[in-house]
Amino acid sequence: MPDPAARAGVLTGPVEIIGTGLLGTSIALACRQAGLEVLLTDVAGEHIRTASGLGAGRPRVPADRPQVVVVAVPPAYLGRVIGDALADDPQAVVTDVGSVKGAPLAEVSVLPGADRYVGGHPMAGSERSGPLAASAALFDGRPWAVTPHPGSRPDAVALVEQLALLCGGVPVRMDPAEHDRAVARISHVPHLMAVLVAGRLAGAPAEHLALSGPGVRDVTRVAGGDPELYGQIVTGNAGAVVELLGEVRGQLDELIAALTAGDRGTLAGLLQRGQQGNQAIPGKHGTPTGPTTAVFVAVADEPGGLARLFSDAGASGVNIEDVRIEHELGRPVGLVELVVAEGSAEQLRTALESRGWVVHR
Repeated sequence: MPDPAARAGVLTGPVEIIGTGLLGTSIALACRQAGLEVLLTDVAGEHIRTASGLGAGRPRVPADRPQVVVVAVPPAYLGRVIGDALADDPQAVVTDVGSVKGAPLAEVSVLPGADRYVGGHPMAGSERSGPLAASAALFDGRPWAVTPHPGSRPDAVALVEQLALLCGGVPVRMDPAEHDRAVARISHVPHLMAVLVAGRLAGAPAEHLALSGPGVRDVTRVAGGDPELYGQIVTGNAGAVVELLGEVRGQLDELIAALTAGDRGTLAGLLQRGQQGNQAIPGKHGTPTGPTTAVFVAVADEPGGLARLFSDAGASGVNIEDVRIEHELGRPVGLVELVVAEGSAEQLRTALESRGWVVHR
């Protein structure tokens, strides 16, 4: 018979992590920090040894009976591994951390025990991979999509949402298909756009690359991710991605035509639409983004420089909304961009200049 606590949706453990990479080990560390027993499974024995050494749990043994199984394997293997977990542990709730929900659900929904499966997708990660990149704080304050299907048991959904909360995430319940459309829009297509832009830099003349600044780095940052992994992700969500890419292609043709014809009105409309989209991205704490201004400060590239800048900025009474750092070519100086509310910029500039900082105006 199912454990009464599990049926009531109370997360007590053990929690099994299948796949001890960045996400799996981070979940394991968060669960251990909360006092839950964690069982580790991975086809790579060295990953289990590393994760165990970090305090993320212990290797699973045949007698173990997990309450919750978290599948954190590459996208191409999700459906099979989820199905195996449902069969191997007929009392356990099974979830996953895959970035695509429709494809694995199509494999799993026809299997016995599918009512114990609830999809999940924490919106957190890093360009780094493997257990050594893991952190118990990786999910703090990050959205965690929870995607039950129509047959998911309520107690299973409750357990997965508790797991998200325990890891510091913010559960967001979504339909699996709607989730895939959402991540295509906010993650998969932007990643492919970054890849195409970054591809224009490969083999570019050195004198062109010497002019690189923060703009191109911002646009291309995510293109540094693992090509094999992202290939699996976008392939698994091809339908939603292709639909959005078709929209982008249409606007790209419109942009090319406007530039060719010198049509400033159409160009202005496209640029304004992009500005509106940028402003639509939620700001801190999920609130609308207010008008901001950047204050640029020169900082020597030496120990303690940033600490002193942040201390002086704090003393000004101005709240820093965001920070970016750009190193100046050929000089031991960095240009720090402090993003503040629009009405606070002059107060911060004046305060920093009074303390001897070189502020770019």
